[in-house]
Amino acid sequence: MDGKMEKLTKGGRLEETKFGRKTGVLLTAGISIVLLLLSLPFFDWVYLKNISALFGKMGISRETASTLYQSYSIFSLLGFVKNSNLGILGLYSMILLLLLMGTWFLHISYIWKALRNRFDNSDGKGMLRLYVTGKAAMLLTILLVAGSYGFVLYSNRFFGMKGFAASPLLAVELIGAMAAYAAIKKLEAVERIRCHEHGLVKEFRKNWVLFLMLLPVGVFFLVNSYLPMVGIYFAFVNFNFADGLWASPFVGLKNFEFLFQSQMGRLIRNTVLYNVVFIVLGNVLQIFFAVLVSQITVKWFKKVGQTLIFMPYFVSFVLLKVMVYSLLEYQCGAINNMIRSSGGTPIDFYNSPIYWPFLITLFNMWKSVGYGMVVYLATIMGMDGELYEAAKVDGANIFQRIRYITLPQLKPTFIILLIYSLGGIMRGNFELFYQTVGNNGLLYEVTDILDTYVYRITIGQPLSIGLGSAAGLFQSVFGFVVVLITNWAIRRKEADYALF
Repeated sequence: MDGKMEKLTKGGRLEETKFGRKTGVLLTAGISIVLLLLSLPFFDWVYLKNISALFGKMGISRETASTLYQSYSIFSLLGFVKNSNLGILGLYSMILLLLLMGTWFLHISYIWKALRNRFDNSDGKGMLRLYVTGKAAMLLTILLVAGSYGFVLYSNRFFGMKGFAASPLLAVELIGAMAAYAAIKKLEAVERIRCHEHGLVKEFRKNWVLFLMLLPVGVFFLVNSYLPMVGIYFAFVNFNFADGLWASPFVGLKNFEFLFQSQMGRLIRNTVLYNVVFIVLGNVLQIFFAVLVSQITVKWFKKVGQTLIFMPYFVSFVLLKVMVYSLLEYQCGAINNMIRSSGGTPIDFYNSPIYWPFLITLFNMWKSVGYGMVVYLATIMGMDGELYEAAKVDGANIFQRIRYITLPQLKPTFIILLIYSLGGIMRGNFELFYQTVGNNGLLYEVTDILDTYVYRITIGQPLSIGLGSAAGLFQSVFGFVVVLITNWAIRRKEADYALF
Protein backbone atom coordinates (compact mmCIF):
# COMPACT_ATOMS: atom_id res chain seq x y z
CA MET A 1 0.00 0.00 0.00
CA ASP A 2 2.78 2.46 0.97
CA GLY A 3 4.73 1.58 -2.18
CA LYS A 4 1.69 2.25 -4.38
CA MET A 5 1.08 5.54 -2.58
CA GLU A 6 4.70 6.57 -3.09
CA LYS A 7 4.56 5.65 -6.77
CA LEU A 8 1.43 7.72 -7.37
CA THR A 9 2.75 10.76 -5.57
CA LYS A 10 6.34 10.56 -6.84
CA GLY A 11 7.60 13.72 -8.43
CA GLY A 12 5.71 16.24 -6.31
CA ARG A 13 2.50 16.03 -8.29
CA LEU A 14 -0.59 18.04 -7.42
CA GLU A 15 -2.22 15.26 -5.41
CA GLU A 16 0.76 14.67 -3.09
CA THR A 17 -0.01 17.22 -0.32
CA LYS A 18 -2.98 19.04 1.10
CA PHE A 19 -1.89 22.15 -0.81
CA GLY A 20 -1.50 20.10 -3.96
CA ARG A 21 -4.94 18.58 -3.59
CA LYS A 22 -6.43 22.01 -3.14
CA THR A 23 -4.65 23.29 -6.25
CA GLY A 24 -5.87 20.33 -8.29
CA VAL A 25 -9.46 20.68 -7.13
CA LEU A 26 -9.54 24.44 -7.73
CA LEU A 27 -7.99 23.97 -11.16
CA THR A 28 -10.61 21.44 -12.20
CA ALA A 29 -13.31 23.63 -10.64
CA GLY A 30 -12.08 26.46 -12.85
CA ILE A 31 -12.46 24.21 -15.89
CA SER A 32 -15.93 23.34 -14.65
CA ILE A 33 -16.82 27.04 -14.53
CA VAL A 34 -15.65 27.50 -18.13
CA LEU A 35 -17.64 24.45 -19.29
CA LEU A 36 -20.70 25.74 -17.48
CA LEU A 37 -20.42 29.17 -19.08
CA LEU A 38 -19.98 27.73 -22.57
CA SER A 39 -23.18 25.71 -22.17
CA LEU A 40 -25.32 28.75 -21.35
CA PRO A 41 -28.02 29.76 -23.87
CA PHE A 42 -25.86 32.67 -25.08
CA PHE A 43 -23.61 30.23 -26.96
CA ASP A 44 -24.94 28.32 -29.98
CA TRP A 45 -23.91 24.70 -30.46
CA VAL A 46 -25.76 23.79 -33.69
CA TYR A 47 -25.70 25.74 -36.97
CA LEU A 48 -27.90 25.44 -40.05
CA LYS A 49 -26.17 25.15 -43.45
CA ASN A 50 -27.57 25.34 -46.98
CA ILE A 51 -30.67 26.87 -45.46
CA SER A 52 -32.73 27.19 -48.65
CA ALA A 53 -32.21 23.56 -49.63
CA LEU A 54 -32.71 22.40 -46.04
CA PHE A 55 -36.03 24.23 -45.69
CA GLY A 56 -37.09 22.75 -49.00
CA LYS A 57 -36.36 19.27 -47.67
CA MET A 58 -38.36 20.09 -44.54
CA GLY A 59 -41.28 21.44 -46.54
CA ILE A 60 -41.26 24.67 -44.55
CA SER A 61 -43.10 27.70 -45.89
CA ARG A 62 -41.57 31.16 -46.04
CA GLU A 63 -43.73 32.31 -43.12
CA THR A 64 -42.43 29.47 -40.95
CA ALA A 65 -38.87 30.00 -42.18
CA SER A 66 -39.00 33.61 -40.98
CA THR A 67 -39.45 32.34 -37.39
CA LEU A 68 -36.30 30.19 -37.52
CA TYR A 69 -32.71 31.18 -36.79
CA GLN A 70 -29.42 30.11 -38.34
CA SER A 71 -27.93 28.80 -35.09
CA TYR A 72 -29.27 27.25 -31.89
CA SER A 73 -28.16 26.43 -28.40
CA ILE A 74 -29.27 23.22 -26.73
CA PHE A 75 -31.69 25.34 -24.73
CA SER A 76 -33.39 26.77 -27.84
CA LEU A 77 -33.24 23.63 -29.97
CA LEU A 78 -36.76 22.61 -28.94
CA GLY A 79 -37.99 25.96 -30.23
CA PHE A 80 -36.59 25.05 -33.64
CA VAL A 81 -38.34 21.66 -33.51
CA LYS A 82 -41.64 23.26 -32.54
CA ASN A 83 -41.53 26.05 -35.13
CA SER A 84 -40.41 23.69 -37.89
CA ASN A 85 -43.08 21.13 -36.86
CA LEU A 86 -40.47 18.34 -36.96
CA GLY A 87 -41.63 15.93 -34.31
CA ILE A 88 -39.03 13.40 -35.44
CA LEU A 89 -36.31 15.53 -33.82
CA GLY A 90 -38.28 16.34 -30.67
CA LEU A 91 -37.27 13.40 -28.47
CA TYR A 92 -33.59 13.79 -29.34
CA SER A 93 -33.76 17.51 -28.52
CA MET A 94 -35.51 16.81 -25.21
CA ILE A 95 -32.85 14.28 -24.20
CA LEU A 96 -30.13 16.82 -24.93
CA LEU A 97 -31.96 19.42 -22.86
CA LEU A 98 -32.28 17.01 -19.93
CA LEU A 99 -28.58 16.21 -20.19
CA LEU A 100 -27.85 19.93 -20.18
CA MET A 101 -29.90 20.42 -17.00
CA GLY A 102 -28.02 17.52 -15.42
CA THR A 103 -24.63 18.97 -16.33
CA TRP A 104 -25.60 22.35 -14.92
CA PHE A 105 -26.65 20.78 -11.62
CA LEU A 106 -23.49 18.68 -11.31
CA HIS A 107 -21.13 21.48 -12.34
CA ILE A 108 -22.71 23.91 -9.88
CA SER A 109 -22.55 21.26 -7.14
CA TYR A 110 -18.89 20.54 -7.86
CA ILE A 111 -17.94 24.21 -7.97
CA TRP A 112 -19.80 24.92 -4.73
CA LYS A 113 -18.23 21.96 -2.94
CA ALA A 114 -14.78 22.78 -4.25
CA LEU A 115 -14.93 26.38 -3.06
CA ARG A 116 -16.21 25.55 0.41
CA ASN A 117 -14.20 22.34 0.97
CA ARG A 118 -11.63 22.63 3.77
CA PHE A 119 -9.48 19.81 2.34
CA ASP A 120 -8.92 18.40 5.80
CA ASN A 121 -10.62 15.06 5.09
CA SER A 122 -12.03 15.09 8.59
CA ASP A 123 -14.57 12.33 8.00
CA GLY A 124 -12.28 10.21 5.86
CA LYS A 125 -14.52 10.35 2.80
CA GLY A 126 -15.24 14.02 2.19
CA MET A 127 -12.78 14.37 -0.67
CA LEU A 128 -14.02 11.19 -2.32
CA ARG A 129 -17.57 12.54 -2.47
CA LEU A 130 -16.21 15.71 -4.03
CA TYR A 131 -14.31 13.75 -6.65
CA VAL A 132 -17.34 11.60 -7.49
CA THR A 133 -19.39 14.76 -8.12
CA GLY A 134 -16.63 16.18 -10.32
CA LYS A 135 -16.27 12.99 -12.35
CA ALA A 136 -20.04 12.77 -12.84
CA ALA A 137 -20.13 16.39 -14.06
CA MET A 138 -17.37 15.76 -16.59
CA LEU A 139 -18.78 12.45 -17.80
CA LEU A 140 -22.22 13.99 -18.33
CA THR A 141 -20.63 16.86 -20.22
CA ILE A 142 -18.82 14.40 -22.47
CA LEU A 143 -22.09 12.57 -23.04
CA LEU A 144 -23.85 15.86 -23.83
CA VAL A 145 -21.21 16.84 -26.38
CA ALA A 146 -21.29 13.38 -27.96
CA GLY A 147 -25.08 13.60 -28.10
CA SER A 148 -24.86 17.00 -29.80
CA TYR A 149 -22.53 15.62 -32.45
CA GLY A 150 -24.93 12.71 -32.81
CA PHE A 151 -27.84 15.10 -33.30
CA VAL A 152 -26.01 16.80 -36.16
CA LEU A 153 -25.14 13.46 -37.80
CA TYR A 154 -28.65 12.07 -37.32
CA SER A 155 -30.30 15.20 -38.71
CA ASN A 156 -28.04 15.27 -41.76
CA ARG A 157 -28.70 11.60 -42.43
CA PHE A 158 -32.44 12.03 -41.97
CA PHE A 159 -32.66 14.89 -44.50
CA GLY A 160 -30.05 13.39 -46.81
CA MET A 161 -27.88 16.52 -46.88
CA LYS A 162 -25.40 18.47 -44.80
CA GLY A 163 -27.90 20.94 -43.40
CA PHE A 164 -26.60 20.94 -39.82
CA ALA A 165 -23.14 21.64 -38.44
CA ALA A 166 -21.62 21.53 -34.93
CA SER A 167 -20.08 24.61 -33.34
CA PRO A 168 -16.31 24.61 -32.56
CA LEU A 169 -17.34 25.16 -28.93
CA LEU A 170 -18.25 21.49 -28.78
CA ALA A 171 -14.60 20.54 -29.30
CA VAL A 172 -13.56 22.94 -26.53
CA GLU A 173 -16.17 21.44 -24.18
CA LEU A 174 -15.06 17.90 -25.03
CA ILE A 175 -11.33 18.55 -24.55
CA GLY A 176 -11.90 20.48 -21.32
CA ALA A 177 -14.22 17.82 -19.85
CA MET A 178 -11.83 14.99 -20.74
CA ALA A 179 -8.82 16.81 -19.28
CA ALA A 180 -10.67 17.65 -16.07
CA TYR A 181 -11.95 14.08 -15.75
CA ALA A 182 -8.41 12.69 -16.09
CA ALA A 183 -7.12 15.10 -13.44
CA ILE A 184 -9.94 14.30 -10.99
CA LYS A 185 -9.44 10.59 -11.62
CA LYS A 186 -5.80 10.90 -10.66
CA LEU A 187 -6.63 12.88 -7.54
CA GLU A 188 -9.23 10.28 -6.62
CA ALA A 189 -6.81 7.37 -7.01
CA VAL A 190 -4.49 8.78 -4.35
CA GLU A 191 -7.42 9.73 -2.11
CA ARG A 192 -8.78 6.19 -2.21
CA ILE A 193 -5.45 4.82 -1.01
CA ARG A 194 -5.29 7.47 1.69
CA CYS A 195 -8.81 6.63 2.89
CA HIS A 196 -8.39 2.86 2.42
CA GLU A 197 -11.24 2.77 -0.09
CA HIS A 198 -11.44 0.82 -3.34
CA GLY A 199 -13.42 1.60 -6.46
CA LEU A 200 -16.34 -0.04 -8.23
CA VAL A 201 -14.14 -2.27 -10.42
CA LYS A 202 -12.42 -3.86 -7.43
CA GLU A 203 -15.74 -4.18 -5.63
CA PHE A 204 -17.21 -5.95 -8.66
CA ARG A 205 -14.27 -8.35 -8.88
CA LYS A 206 -14.59 -9.12 -5.19
CA ASN A 207 -18.38 -9.61 -5.10
CA TRP A 208 -19.26 -10.43 -8.69
CA VAL A 209 -21.68 -13.16 -7.61
CA LEU A 210 -23.76 -10.64 -5.64
CA PHE A 211 -23.79 -8.25 -8.61
CA LEU A 212 -24.89 -11.14 -10.82
CA MET A 213 -27.78 -11.83 -8.45
CA LEU A 214 -28.87 -8.21 -8.88
CA LEU A 215 -29.05 -8.59 -12.66
CA PRO A 216 -32.66 -9.94 -12.78
CA VAL A 217 -33.80 -7.06 -10.58
CA GLY A 218 -32.10 -4.58 -12.89
CA VAL A 219 -33.70 -6.14 -15.95
CA PHE A 220 -37.11 -6.10 -14.25
CA PHE A 221 -36.94 -2.39 -13.46
CA LEU A 222 -35.47 -1.60 -16.87
CA VAL A 223 -38.34 -3.32 -18.69
CA ASN A 224 -41.20 -2.32 -16.39
CA SER A 225 -40.11 1.07 -15.02
CA TYR A 226 -37.52 2.80 -17.19
CA LEU A 227 -38.36 1.85 -20.77
CA PRO A 228 -42.04 2.91 -20.34
CA MET A 229 -40.77 6.36 -19.36
CA VAL A 230 -40.21 7.00 -23.07
CA GLY A 231 -43.98 7.43 -23.23
CA ILE A 232 -43.50 10.78 -21.48
CA TYR A 233 -42.92 12.11 -24.99
CA PHE A 234 -46.70 11.88 -25.57
CA ALA A 235 -47.03 14.96 -23.35
CA PHE A 236 -45.09 17.10 -25.82
CA VAL A 237 -46.66 16.12 -29.14
CA ASN A 238 -50.05 16.32 -30.81
CA PHE A 239 -50.27 12.58 -31.28
CA ASN A 240 -51.91 11.04 -34.31
CA PHE A 241 -51.80 7.44 -35.50
CA ALA A 242 -50.80 8.38 -39.05
CA ASP A 243 -47.42 9.81 -38.01
CA GLY A 244 -46.89 7.73 -34.90
CA LEU A 245 -45.34 8.90 -31.66
CA TRP A 246 -41.96 9.98 -32.98
CA ALA A 247 -43.14 11.88 -36.07
CA SER A 248 -46.26 13.52 -34.62
CA PRO A 249 -46.10 17.35 -34.55
CA PHE A 250 -44.10 18.63 -31.61
CA VAL A 251 -46.18 21.13 -29.60
CA GLY A 252 -43.86 21.80 -26.65
CA LEU A 253 -45.78 22.76 -23.51
CA LYS A 254 -49.13 23.24 -25.23
CA ASN A 255 -50.69 20.24 -23.44
CA PHE A 256 -49.53 21.64 -20.10
CA GLU A 257 -50.91 25.06 -21.00
CA PHE A 258 -54.29 23.49 -21.66
CA LEU A 259 -54.24 21.85 -18.23
CA PHE A 260 -53.25 24.99 -16.39
CA GLN A 261 -55.78 27.12 -18.24
CA SER A 262 -58.51 24.99 -16.67
CA GLN A 263 -59.50 25.23 -13.02
CA MET A 264 -56.07 23.99 -11.99
CA GLY A 265 -56.05 25.82 -8.68
CA ARG A 266 -59.15 24.00 -7.49
CA LEU A 267 -57.87 20.64 -8.75
CA ILE A 268 -54.48 20.99 -7.06
CA ARG A 269 -56.10 22.23 -3.85
CA ASN A 270 -58.50 19.32 -3.65
CA THR A 271 -55.91 16.72 -4.59
CA VAL A 272 -53.27 17.94 -2.16
CA LEU A 273 -55.61 18.61 0.77
CA TYR A 274 -57.31 15.23 0.49
CA ASN A 275 -53.95 13.47 0.34
CA VAL A 276 -52.58 15.43 3.30
CA VAL A 277 -55.61 14.39 5.37
CA PHE A 278 -55.35 10.79 4.16
CA ILE A 279 -51.63 10.63 5.00
CA VAL A 280 -51.77 12.32 8.41
CA LEU A 281 -55.03 10.87 9.70
CA GLY A 282 -54.34 7.51 8.08
CA ASN A 283 -50.95 7.07 9.77
CA VAL A 284 -52.31 8.20 13.13
CA LEU A 285 -55.17 5.68 12.97
CA GLN A 286 -52.90 2.93 11.67
CA ILE A 287 -50.48 3.42 14.56
CA PHE A 288 -53.35 3.63 17.03
CA PHE A 289 -54.95 0.36 15.91
CA ALA A 290 -51.56 -1.38 15.61
CA VAL A 291 -50.71 -0.47 19.21
CA LEU A 292 -54.23 -1.39 20.31
CA VAL A 293 -54.11 -4.84 18.69
CA SER A 294 -50.59 -5.49 20.00
CA GLN A 295 -51.78 -4.97 23.58
CA ILE A 296 -54.62 -7.50 23.37
CA THR A 297 -53.69 -10.58 25.38
CA VAL A 298 -56.59 -12.86 24.43
CA LYS A 299 -55.24 -14.69 21.39
CA TRP A 300 -58.51 -15.51 19.58
CA PHE A 301 -59.92 -12.02 20.14
CA LYS A 302 -56.68 -10.48 18.83
CA LYS A 303 -56.87 -12.50 15.61
CA VAL A 304 -60.56 -11.75 15.09
CA GLY A 305 -60.05 -8.01 15.69
CA GLN A 306 -57.08 -7.86 13.34
CA THR A 307 -59.05 -9.69 10.63
CA LEU A 308 -62.09 -7.43 10.95
CA ILE A 309 -59.97 -4.28 10.71
CA PHE A 310 -58.04 -5.61 7.73
CA MET A 311 -61.03 -7.03 5.81
CA PRO A 312 -62.38 -3.75 4.30
CA TYR A 313 -59.16 -3.44 2.31
CA PHE A 314 -60.39 -6.27 0.07
CA VAL A 315 -63.75 -4.61 -0.64
CA SER A 316 -63.77 -3.37 -4.25
CA PHE A 317 -64.59 0.24 -5.00
CA VAL A 318 -67.53 -0.85 -7.14
CA LEU A 319 -69.02 -2.63 -4.14
CA LEU A 320 -68.19 0.43 -2.02
CA LYS A 321 -70.22 2.54 -4.47
CA VAL A 322 -73.25 0.27 -3.96
CA MET A 323 -72.86 0.46 -0.19
CA VAL A 324 -72.50 4.26 -0.21
CA TYR A 325 -75.50 4.72 -2.48
CA SER A 326 -77.59 2.42 -0.27
CA LEU A 327 -76.68 4.54 2.74
CA LEU A 328 -76.92 8.07 1.30
CA GLU A 329 -79.66 7.93 -1.36
CA TYR A 330 -82.37 10.53 -0.70
CA GLN A 331 -85.51 8.44 -1.23
CA CYS A 332 -84.56 4.98 -0.01
CA GLY A 333 -81.16 5.38 1.66
CA ALA A 334 -80.72 3.78 5.08
CA ILE A 335 -79.61 7.01 6.75
CA ASN A 336 -82.56 9.04 5.42
CA ASN A 337 -84.99 6.25 6.36
CA MET A 338 -83.71 6.41 9.92
CA ILE A 339 -84.05 10.22 9.90
CA ARG A 340 -87.63 10.04 8.60
CA SER A 341 -88.59 7.38 11.12
CA SER A 342 -87.36 9.63 13.93
CA GLY A 343 -89.35 12.60 12.57
CA GLY A 344 -86.44 14.53 11.05
CA THR A 345 -85.86 16.11 7.64
CA PRO A 346 -84.00 13.90 5.15
CA ILE A 347 -80.60 15.07 3.87
CA ASP A 348 -79.97 15.31 0.14
CA PHE A 349 -76.34 14.15 0.27
CA TYR A 350 -75.83 14.02 -3.49
CA ASN A 351 -76.81 17.67 -3.87
CA SER A 352 -74.98 18.97 -0.76
CA PRO A 353 -71.21 19.40 -1.28
CA ILE A 354 -70.58 20.29 2.39
CA TYR A 355 -70.80 16.66 3.57
CA TRP A 356 -68.51 15.04 1.02
CA PRO A 357 -65.01 15.96 2.29
CA PHE A 358 -65.88 14.16 5.54
CA LEU A 359 -67.63 11.26 3.80
CA ILE A 360 -64.79 10.60 1.37
CA THR A 361 -62.25 10.76 4.20
CA LEU A 362 -64.37 8.33 6.21
CA PHE A 363 -64.65 5.86 3.31
CA ASN A 364 -60.92 6.02 2.60
CA MET A 365 -60.01 5.45 6.25
CA TRP A 366 -62.42 2.51 6.44
CA LYS A 367 -60.73 0.82 3.50
CA SER A 368 -57.05 1.66 4.06
CA VAL A 369 -56.44 1.71 7.83
CA GLY A 370 -56.34 -2.06 8.15
CA TYR A 371 -53.62 -2.50 5.52
CA GLY A 372 -51.37 0.17 7.02
CA MET A 373 -52.01 -1.21 10.50
CA VAL A 374 -50.41 -4.53 9.48
CA VAL A 375 -47.16 -2.75 8.56
CA TYR A 376 -46.91 -1.02 11.93
CA LEU A 377 -48.02 -4.15 13.75
CA ALA A 378 -45.21 -6.12 12.12
CA THR A 379 -42.75 -3.50 13.37
CA ILE A 380 -44.14 -3.73 16.89
CA MET A 381 -43.92 -7.54 16.86
CA GLY A 382 -40.22 -7.24 15.97
CA MET A 383 -39.39 -5.07 18.98
CA ASP A 384 -37.27 -6.45 21.81
CA GLY A 385 -39.58 -7.81 24.51
CA GLU A 386 -36.89 -7.36 27.17
CA LEU A 387 -37.32 -3.60 26.96
CA TYR A 388 -40.97 -3.92 27.96
CA GLU A 389 -40.11 -6.34 30.76
CA ALA A 390 -37.44 -4.01 32.12
CA ALA A 391 -39.79 -1.03 31.95
CA LYS A 392 -42.51 -3.04 33.68
CA VAL A 393 -40.11 -3.99 36.48
CA ASP A 394 -39.16 -0.32 36.88
CA GLY A 395 -42.83 0.52 37.45
CA ALA A 396 -43.80 1.91 34.03
CA ASN A 397 -47.51 1.47 33.29
CA ILE A 398 -48.87 0.45 29.90
CA PHE A 399 -49.24 4.03 28.64
CA GLN A 400 -45.67 4.91 29.62
CA ARG A 401 -44.36 1.79 27.89
CA ILE A 402 -46.23 2.74 24.73
CA ARG A 403 -45.01 6.33 24.89
CA TYR A 404 -41.36 5.73 25.67
CA ILE A 405 -40.70 2.37 23.97
CA THR A 406 -43.24 1.59 21.26
CA LEU A 407 -43.76 5.00 19.64
CA PRO A 408 -40.04 5.96 19.42
CA GLN A 409 -39.26 2.63 17.71
CA LEU A 410 -42.10 3.20 15.25
CA LYS A 411 -40.56 6.50 14.19
CA PRO A 412 -38.27 5.12 11.41
CA THR A 413 -41.16 3.13 9.90
CA PHE A 414 -43.43 6.18 10.05
CA ILE A 415 -40.84 8.39 8.33
CA ILE A 416 -40.21 5.92 5.50
CA LEU A 417 -43.94 5.44 4.89
CA LEU A 418 -44.42 9.21 5.05
CA ILE A 419 -41.80 9.84 2.38
CA TYR A 420 -43.29 7.17 0.11
CA SER A 421 -46.78 8.60 0.63
CA LEU A 422 -45.68 12.14 -0.17
CA GLY A 423 -44.36 10.90 -3.51
CA GLY A 424 -47.98 10.42 -4.60
CA ILE A 425 -49.39 13.54 -2.98
CA MET A 426 -50.53 14.87 -6.36
CA ARG A 427 -52.06 11.53 -7.34
CA GLY A 428 -55.60 11.13 -6.10
CA ASN A 429 -57.36 7.84 -5.46
CA PHE A 430 -59.28 7.87 -8.74
CA GLU A 431 -61.45 4.83 -8.02
CA LEU A 432 -62.53 6.18 -4.64
CA PHE A 433 -63.64 9.55 -6.01
CA TYR A 434 -65.09 8.34 -9.28
CA GLN A 435 -67.08 5.44 -7.82
CA THR A 436 -68.51 7.37 -4.86
CA VAL A 437 -69.22 10.66 -6.66
CA GLY A 438 -69.37 9.76 -10.35
CA ASN A 439 -70.21 12.58 -12.77
CA ASN A 440 -72.22 14.63 -10.31
CA GLY A 441 -71.28 18.19 -11.31
CA LEU A 442 -72.84 19.66 -8.16
CA LEU A 443 -70.08 18.06 -6.08
CA TYR A 444 -67.10 18.95 -8.29
CA GLU A 445 -66.16 21.97 -6.20
CA VAL A 446 -65.13 19.80 -3.25
CA THR A 447 -64.62 16.35 -4.83
CA ASP A 448 -63.02 16.99 -8.21
CA ILE A 449 -59.34 16.03 -8.28
CA LEU A 450 -56.77 16.07 -11.06
CA ASP A 451 -57.27 12.39 -11.91
CA THR A 452 -61.06 12.62 -12.33
CA TYR A 453 -60.76 15.84 -14.35
CA VAL A 454 -58.23 14.33 -16.77
CA TYR A 455 -60.44 11.25 -17.12
CA ARG A 456 -63.43 13.37 -18.14
CA ILE A 457 -61.34 15.30 -20.64
CA THR A 458 -59.74 12.26 -22.24
CA ILE A 459 -62.96 10.21 -22.33
CA GLY A 460 -64.57 13.01 -24.33
CA GLN A 461 -61.56 13.35 -26.64
CA PRO A 462 -60.26 9.81 -27.31
CA LEU A 463 -57.10 11.03 -29.05
CA SER A 464 -56.06 13.48 -26.33
CA ILE A 465 -53.34 11.14 -25.11
CA GLY A 466 -51.00 14.11 -24.68
CA LEU A 467 -53.23 15.67 -22.02
CA GLY A 468 -53.21 12.51 -19.91
CA SER A 469 -49.46 12.15 -20.30
CA ALA A 470 -48.92 15.82 -19.40
CA ALA A 471 -51.03 15.41 -16.26
CA GLY A 472 -49.18 12.25 -15.27
CA LEU A 473 -45.80 13.90 -15.81
CA PHE A 474 -46.85 16.92 -13.76
CA GLN A 475 -47.98 14.64 -10.93
CA SER A 476 -44.73 12.68 -11.00
CA VAL A 477 -42.48 15.73 -11.04
CA PHE A 478 -44.50 17.39 -8.27
CA GLY A 479 -44.27 14.28 -6.10
CA PHE A 480 -40.55 13.89 -6.84
CA VAL A 481 -39.84 17.46 -5.74
CA VAL A 482 -41.88 16.98 -2.56
CA VAL A 483 -39.97 13.78 -1.74
CA LEU A 484 -36.62 15.50 -2.27
CA ILE A 485 -37.58 18.43 -0.04
CA THR A 486 -39.00 16.15 2.66
CA ASN A 487 -35.98 13.87 2.63
CA TRP A 488 -33.64 16.89 2.79
CA ALA A 489 -35.51 18.26 5.82
CA ILE A 490 -35.43 14.87 7.55
CA ARG A 491 -31.74 14.41 6.78
CA ARG A 492 -30.93 17.74 8.40
CA LYS A 493 -32.91 16.81 11.53
CA GLU A 494 -32.40 13.05 11.77
CA ALA A 495 -29.82 11.86 9.22
CA ASP A 496 -30.27 8.19 10.18
CA TYR A 497 -33.95 8.26 9.25
CA ALA A 498 -33.54 9.79 5.78
CA LEU A 499 -34.34 7.62 2.80
CA PHE A 500 -31.23 8.71 0.86
